[in-house]
Amino acid sequence: MKRFLTSILAIAAIALVAPACDELEDPNEPNAPKVLELTTKQEAYVASGNDFAFRFLKEIQADAKKDYVISPLSMQFLLGMVLNGAKGETATEISKVLGYGAGETQLVNEYCLTMLSNLPKLDKKTTVSIADAIFVDKGFDLLPEYKTAVAKHYLAEVSNLDFMDTKGSAAHINKWCSDNTQGLIPKILDEVSPDMLAYLLNALYFKGEWTTAFNKAATAEEKFRLPNDTGVKLPMMKLSHELEYTENDFFQAVTLPYGNRAFSMTVLLPKGKSTIDDAAAYFCKNSWNDFRWSMMTCKVDLWLPRFETAYEIELNDILSAMGMPTSFKYTADFSAMSPDALCLSFVKQNAAIKVDEEGSEAAAVSSAGMMKTTSIGGDAPPAIFHADHPFLYLITESSTGAILFTGRYSGPAEEPASK
Repeated sequence: MKRFLTSILAIAAIALVAPACDELEDPNEPNAPKVLELTTKQEAYVASGNDFAFRFLKEIQADAKKDYVISPLSMQFLLGMVLNGAKGETATEISKVLGYGAGETQLVNEYCLTMLSNLPKLDKKTTVSIADAIFVDKGFDLLPEYKTAVAKHYLAEVSNLDFMDTKGSAAHINKWCSDNTQGLIPKILDEVSPDMLAYLLNALYFKGEWTTAFNKAATAEEKFRLPNDTGVKLPMMKLSHELEYTENDFFQAVTLPYGNRAFSMTVLLPKGKSTIDDAAAYFCKNSWNDFRWSMMTCKVDLWLPRFETAYEIELNDILSAMGMPTSFKYTADFSAMSPDALCLSFVKQNAAIKVDEEGSEAAAVSSAGMMKTTSIGGDAPPAIFHADHPFLYLITESSTGAILFTGRYSGPAEEPASK
């Protein structure tokens, strides 16, 4: 496997499996993987973004009562647009949560535009689409400088809706979400609130075919151990192939590439007495990039269940706990967005994923409601990787390690997932 760009933090390599010879990709191949070219500062933003992703994941893991899927990258785009409207302590807190330096909004904007423009171009066999929009209440407007910034760097659609038509405006917003996630996220609102000045939205959609597909004929019912130590029979996909693999005291890890290998899914399977919490917490102290580079190519006997997950979470408390409480208070300063902007009423994310023998499809919509001021009041034996108990997974861009989606699977839901 070809090693790509960008080393950012440092930990000790922990691979326990001998490597096989890597096969280099042919640069003349029509769909050869592309390196995501970034400046040194933008590479640092990727590292900051991944640090945010694992801190975000740790909070979600502690909060979630069921399986989840989230998109840290989608949340970063949304908060980037929010940051452009913030000043003073409000802006400082948002920047700190995201791992950016104070006063670096313009550099952050340029980084977001680079990611937004280039991620969709890396693999002809993998679909990545990113869209941003801001819907503003009829009769109100955003400052010209703010609209210019979000249009230029986030390619955001800015338009007006009549928020007094609470259900009609919600239907319009929901259609935008459905259109930009290929129907995976068909609805995020029952109705809009007339107290809102604007709804800010980011939609991230991903669809990739495995580089080496699972043979559907090999899929068989196998026992999956649930968190309560009971078992249930699940259709388990099976593959024996050369894959990137490593393990440590806490978990095994295997990486499954998509298409031309520009994107991949890494599955983290707890081992021994370790839990998903241990795996989620590991990367709050250790470098994701150094870890993924420690993985070695070897023969892996892989089992992975087919699964689907849908998830919705409001993030006010989590983002406040991570360091940006002022954004949700009447003392917030969003005067760079509009003189009518008061504070954030909510930040939430809706996400969904489907994983089967052919590949993965995932989508997320991150949304925020901005209140109006008027509202105040090799030859080695195969590594055995049988994902027959709860695990974590991450979908990432290969050359930088940027995390698009991450989630937990712990078995079939007892009731239908929330929509």
